[in-house]
Amino acid sequence: MIPNRSIRAHLLLVAPCTTLFFFLLLFAAGCSRQSAGEDARTEQSITVAAASNLTDAFAEVGKRFTERTGVRVAFSFGGTVDLAKQIENGAPFDIFASADVASIDRLAAKGLIVPETRRLFARGLLVLWTRRDGRVAINKVEELERPEITLIAIAKPEIAPYGRAAVEALKELKLWDRMAAKVVYANNVAQAKQFASSGNADAAFIPLSLVKSGEGSHIEIESRLHSPLNQAIGVIEASGQKEIARRFVDFILSDEGQAVMEGFGYRKPAANE
Repeated sequence: MIPNRSIRAHLLLVAPCTTLFFFLLLFAAGCSRQSAGEDARTEQSITVAAASNLTDAFAEVGKRFTERTGVRVAFSFGGTVDLAKQIENGAPFDIFASADVASIDRLAAKGLIVPETRRLFARGLLVLWTRRDGRVAINKVEELERPEITLIAIAKPEIAPYGRAAVEALKELKLWDRMAAKVVYANNVAQAKQFASSGNADAAFIPLSLVKSGEGSHIEIESRLHSPLNQAIGVIEASGQKEIARRFVDFILSDEGQAVMEGFGYRKPAANE
């Protein structure tokens, strides 16, 4: 039988340990809740369907947006018309960034874009690009008629606005009828550049935004030769992340977002467009 004094001493020894254990449990639970909250924040994500001309610019925009908000941004790049069709078929995108305005407006007319989020965010520039070690040097667009230039890459004009602009420019310069047989069509502007960079085409019509220093040379196509390459963006009505998607659109239109776009060769659309 344990004397009463021993029992009291035993309880005095146990009590502090029990109290310490209790506080350790509370601390662990608090850390767990904090960790869960942080994970929830970093696990937030949106998916942006974006025209191929935006590949490099949006990679930088997405990186900065994540740094500012903790929200991850996934991109699906492709031809504008192809992406619009995917959205019509229920593809799980949160935002659509188009290479034109018409594609956004067609989706908006079908109730697939949140109306007040439809905004112009950039105007693209078209260039004729050749790789650095290409077999033929080109100093002006008219030189595409030279017989040693056999293939010219252009994104399919029926699905890619920059491809459409290239055809318009060649027609305006009265070159199209003599050049059409030389044209090889790509699914998007990124593929058009790949055709030229791999040597499978002598030159490619691509956006200035895809031109990288040291890769080759380019000739800027006068904007008067084709329709304006205004680009629009909007939140998709079926998105389950509308508020975050709106924040991404706002970031694109912010001073920081616009500075990034201008750094990749885009211009601001006119205020009245």
